[in-house]
Amino acid sequence: MTTYTYGNKEQPSDALLLLVNKQQLQQLKQGAPIVGTALDQHILSMFENEQFSAKANQVAVIATLGLINERYLLLAAYSEEDGADGLRELFAAIAKQVKSLRLASLSLSLNNAELETSLSTQGVHHSVQAMIEGLQLALYERTVMKKEDQKFYNLQALNFVLNDSQLANVAMYEAAVNEAEHMVQSVKLARDLTNMSGNDLTPERLTFYAEQLADELELDIEVLDEWTLAEENMGALLGVGQGSVNPPRMIVIHYEGDPSSDEKWGLVGKGITFDTGGISLKPAANMEEMISDMGGAAAVLGALRAIASMKLAVNVVVVIPTAENMPSDRALKPGDVITTMSGYTVEIVNTDAEGRLVLADGMTTAIKRGATKLVDVATLTGAVLVALGTEATGAITNDEQLMQQVIAASTRSGERVWQFPAYDEYKKLIRSDVADLKNSGGRHGGTITGGLFVGHFAQGKPWVHLDIAGTAFLSNSRKWETKGATGVMVRTLYQLISEND
Repeated sequence: MTTYTYGNKEQPSDALLLLVNKQQLQQLKQGAPIVGTALDQHILSMFENEQFSAKANQVAVIATLGLINERYLLLAAYSEEDGADGLRELFAAIAKQVKSLRLASLSLSLNNAELETSLSTQGVHHSVQAMIEGLQLALYERTVMKKEDQKFYNLQALNFVLNDSQLANVAMYEAAVNEAEHMVQSVKLARDLTNMSGNDLTPERLTFYAEQLADELELDIEVLDEWTLAEENMGALLGVGQGSVNPPRMIVIHYEGDPSSDEKWGLVGKGITFDTGGISLKPAANMEEMISDMGGAAAVLGALRAIASMKLAVNVVVVIPTAENMPSDRALKPGDVITTMSGYTVEIVNTDAEGRLVLADGMTTAIKRGATKLVDVATLTGAVLVALGTEATGAITNDEQLMQQVIAASTRSGERVWQFPAYDEYKKLIRSDVADLKNSGGRHGGTITGGLFVGHFAQGKPWVHLDIAGTAFLSNSRKWETKGATGVMVRTLYQLISEND
C-alpha cells in the first residue's frame, strides 16, 4: 500500500512530478520559471526541439543531476479540456514511467496557480480521485505462478505538494485519496479473482472468497449448496452445474446501510468459474480466457467492497449464481427443458448460452431478498464483441430512468456503456414451442435477446443488464486497464449507487 502525505514543501522523494501545459512552456520562453533552476533551460530546449510538445498523455523523464533534491523530474502534459478522464489517462501514462524507473517515492506538485484553478473548476475531489485511480490501477500486476517467487512493484510513498490555501482544505484532498484507494483496492479484488485459473477458482472456492470478504466487512452472507438449490427449485443453476464434478452454489450477501429504507439495490453477477460451452462445446482457440466468465461476479463483489468500505447509506443485496459449465454424461443437452426458480420453463437450444440461465435464478433470488431495482453484470455474449469490440459495455433495460443513471455513473467512472434497443420484436426470438422460453434466439441480435432473456425474470422491477464480455478481459493493456482482467464496472456500480441512494 502507498503512504500519502500532504505538505507545502517537497518531501525527500525519488522524483518530482509536475503537470504542465503548452501555455506554461510558451511562458517559459518569456522567462517564467517552471522548476526555477538550470533544468528550465533543458525543458525549453526539449520543447523547442519538439522532444516534449505537451501532447495529450505525454510524459518526459529528466535526470536532475543534483540540480534539485529528487533524482528525476517527471513532466506530464495536462490540458484542462481533458477533464477528469484526461487526468485518469495521464496518470496511467505516468504510472508506466514510475514503474519503469522503479521509484519508491514520488512528490506530486499541485501548487501551481493555473493548475489549482483548473482542478477547482472541474472539482478537486473528482480530479484527485481520478489521478490516484489512473496511477494505482495502471501499476497493478497480475499474479504469475512460476518457480521463482514473483516480486511485486509498489510505490511506497506519494507526497502531495500543496500551497497554503490548498493545505487549509487538506481534508478535501485526503477524502478524495481515501475514496480513490477504496476504489483501487476494490477493482484489484475483482481483477485478482477474475485472473485466477479455473482449477483454483471453482464455485466452492469463489464461495470461500465471498465469505472471506463478508467476514472482513462484517456482512451477513448466505451460501446455498446443491441440496438447498434443489429445495428452492433452482433448476436453471442446477442444470448448468450438473455436468461438473464441482457443484454449483448461490451466494447472497446483504449490506444494510439504511435500515429505515425499503429501497434495496439488487446486484446480480454471473459466476461461471469456467465455461467450456458444455455439450455445445466452444472452439479450442482462446478457451483459456474463459476463466474470465465470472467477471460479473467479481464486479459485484468489488462494488460491494467499495460500498461497504465507504459506509454508504444504502441497502444492497449481492447475488452470485456460480457454476462450472462442463460437458459430461450428466450435462444439459440441447432439447432439454428445465424449470427455473420463478416457475418459468426454458428449452435448452444451446448449452453455451448458460449465463442467462444462472442469472434467471439469480434475479429471482435477489427479488425474494427484497431487491427493488436490479442491475446484472455478466460476460454474456460474444455478440457484444462483434457489435462494440472491447471499447464499451453493452446495456439493455426496461427502465429508461435507471438506464440514464447507469450511463451517468459510467461517464463519471470513465467506463463506457452503450445502450441497445429492447423492442418487443426481439422478444419473439426467444419464444419456445415447447416451453415458456428458449435460451438462445440465434445469431441475429444476440446481445439483445440474451439480455432480454435475463430481463424476463425482473418481474417488472427497474432493471439494467450490463454485458461485459468485451470489456472484462483484455489481450493487451490500455490506459489504466492492464492485460487480463480489468475489473470493469466496479467503479461504475459504486458511482451509480453512491449518487442515487
